[in-house]
Amino acid sequence: MSRLVALDLPGGPAYAKAVRRVWDDGDAVLPVDQRLPAAARDTLLATMAPSARLDADGEHPLAGGRPVEPGDALVMPTSGSTGVPKGVVLTHAALDASARATSTRLGVTDDDHWLACLPLAHIGGFSVLTKAWTTGTRLTVLPGFDASAVMAAADAGCTLVSLVATALARIDPARFRVIVLGGSRPPADRPTNTVATYGLTETGSGIVYDGRPLDGVDVGLDDDGGIRVRGPMLLRCYRDGTDPIDGDGWFATGDLGVWLPDGRLHVAGRRGDLIITGGENVWPETVEDALRHHPGVRDVAVAGVVDAAWGQRVVAWIVPADPTAPPSLADVRAVVSEHHPTFMAPKELVLIDEVPRTALGKVVRSALASGHAPSSD
Repeated sequence: MSRLVALDLPGGPAYAKAVRRVWDDGDAVLPVDQRLPAAARDTLLATMAPSARLDADGEHPLAGGRPVEPGDALVMPTSGSTGVPKGVVLTHAALDASARATSTRLGVTDDDHWLACLPLAHIGGFSVLTKAWTTGTRLTVLPGFDASAVMAAADAGCTLVSLVATALARIDPARFRVIVLGGSRPPADRPTNTVATYGLTETGSGIVYDGRPLDGVDVGLDDDGGIRVRGPMLLRCYRDGTDPIDGDGWFATGDLGVWLPDGRLHVAGRRGDLIITGGENVWPETVEDALRHHPGVRDVAVAGVVDAAWGQRVVAWIVPADPTAPPSLADVRAVVSEHHPTFMAPKELVLIDEVPRTALGKVVRSALASGHAPSSD
């Protein structure tokens, strides 16, 4: 039987070599995020049940390991709604299908050179490795994102890179032929050489590029706007054995969306993120985009909080540009109301030092709600 091997290593060339070595042995890899505290790391290993852990000191057998199926390549952890990690099982065939479809859409040639600089414990970072390996494209792997190192890699010949919006703002994007943007919603004024992607861990990375599904990918919308997808790059199952794919091959993403008049898919957001206040639907990202027009807002996140009168009230968590002179609730309500109906304007303002985000820049809205403490405004 094939084993699952936990890769407890920092990113970089040695990490990439370790992945190839485990795969050459017929085993699958479980990336371990190096930023996890000890307790979270223990929970991850107990839940995923690898048979061995590979770190800087070598490979160490682990008790209670469960085998994987032949052909399984990757068990990528992803946080569940309860906070307990789930493991998305992706096969070599799925990773290959994802790499070929994305490379075709990007027009990758022998002259291209991939740069991997996102966390390799997330599918957005790990999939850069498989894109390069599948097509035989040159590859440079950095330990993580560092703006100067990314620019140096561009000077050395890297033409393709996968980034998140916060990283994009810290480099000169013109130095790359194509920048693949994942994670949080891309900026409205993004450069023309960027491609905005939509995908999940369960889809093996992005499957919709600039609103259009990749070749071989089917996208459907349920009657309520729920997005479902089908294609050869989908997961085989979760690590606990559950299979979220229905009998017709569809995977329900948990996101809501609409088809635009030009045929592109617009992803509104996670079903659970939708705020229903006084019977009106409010998407947090729409309010956030409006609040970024305020010069006193350095960063912002919006979520709904249970309210006896409204069902939910719209709350804005704001990192002020100047902590000594933060925007007021009246200020932020006025900015939103300039662009949208008044019911979308926040009814409460909370000042914070930093917006909680994942490694790929997505707002962790559950952390906002759990730590909710109203401001005195």
